[in-house]
Amino acid sequence: MTKADIISMIASEVDIDKSHISKTIEAFMDTIKDSLEKGENIYLRGFGTFEVKKRAEKKARNISKNKTLIIPAHHIPFFNLVSISLKK
Repeated sequence: MTKADIISMIASEVDIDKSHISKTIEAFMDTIKDSLEKGENIYLRGFGTFEVKKRAEKKARNISKNKTLIIPAHHIPFFNLVSISLKK
């Protein structure tokens, strides 16, 4: 499912113009992105949690050049979905 599919589904369900829904979805995603960039976690009760996790520095190998590389410590976004039962 794409963002366009989500916008279409919401627009047909609530009978609002797709352009308004699109702006709302974009604003929602920008808010999440900005919060994660600041290191803030986002908790959406009944849906899941967007978190920032720290990855430690580690060694890696470039096997084609036979060299060891150091990957510096960094932060990554992570989503943890609330446990749900899927319909089959």
